[in-house]
Amino acid sequence: MVGWLRTLWGKRSPPDILQGHADGVQAVAFSPDGSLLASGSRDATVRLWRVTDGQAVHTLRGHRDWVKGVAFSPDGRWLATGSGDKTVRLWTVATGELHRLLTGHTDWVNAVAFAPHQGLLASAGADRAVRLWRLPDGEPLGTLGRHRSPVMALAFSPDGTLLVTATYDGSVTLWRVDDGSAALILPEHGDWVRGVAFSPDGTLLATGSWDRTIRLWRVADGALLHTLQAPNNLVLGVAFSPSGELLASATYDGTVRLWRVRDGAFLRALQGHRDQVLCVAFAPDGTLLASGGRDKTVRLWRLSEGGSARDR
Repeated sequence: MVGWLRTLWGKRSPPDILQGHADGVQAVAFSPDGSLLASGSRDATVRLWRVTDGQAVHTLRGHRDWVKGVAFSPDGRWLATGSGDKTVRLWTVATGELHRLLTGHTDWVNAVAFAPHQGLLASAGADRAVRLWRLPDGEPLGTLGRHRSPVMALAFSPDGTLLVTATYDGSVTLWRVDDGSAALILPEHGDWVRGVAFSPDGTLLATGSWDRTIRLWRVADGALLHTLQAPNNLVLGVAFSPSGELLASATYDGTVRLWRVRDGAFLRALQGHRDQVLCVAFAPDGTLLASGGRDKTVRLWRLSEGGSARDR
């Protein structure tokens, strides 16, 4: 049994359940300083929660369909959201006000991601397009790469030189941001890929799929290092801990699963959600893990400092 993990209880800890959404929580993200948590929901709203006490600071309204992706800018000033209404919205975090409405996608926007350095936002669409936007004015910079099917997930590498995209047909491609060329095309999953994440040092890539597997790849050459099996369990999202030692996965059976990265070993299933877990995210300091579910809740889990896996 791993002794470094527990659900949050007690007066001085954040609440273990954040409630307020009227439908499933599709996406979660912590602010860079860890003080706020954003959640995007099928109820077409985004909530900004204060992590210290679990209070909703802002409820962002304006989308007309599911909110599928949320991401904070590196400086924490902006929040980007992508929706089934085909738009990307850029919000001012301090006030909760809409800063820019970004249009151009012709179908659902499934994911959004900021480059680690200021000035660039990417959005992934069911229209098979990855669009790039200049910040803070939201000027469209064109599209990146070509895809055969809807783009379901994307992420920038920690140094900002690569952008990984994953699609409904199971393909995963790493693109060079500077010229838009394909750096790596990985062997396809057996079903659509819902989650992608780079390790904090940028050497590894995790992909989670509806084929019931998570794959860990070496970024330098695309070598498959580990295949993590989730029997009878569709994988809906993945996230590395800031230490790079742990990988969390959101799964269809209502659990959050924790894996040891160095050998791909399964560590523990976190139970609490009453329906599918749709997304996961670690706090920047690694002490909290957030999960969003179809049960309309966000749940918080406390880990040891830095998110390290320490066995008792």
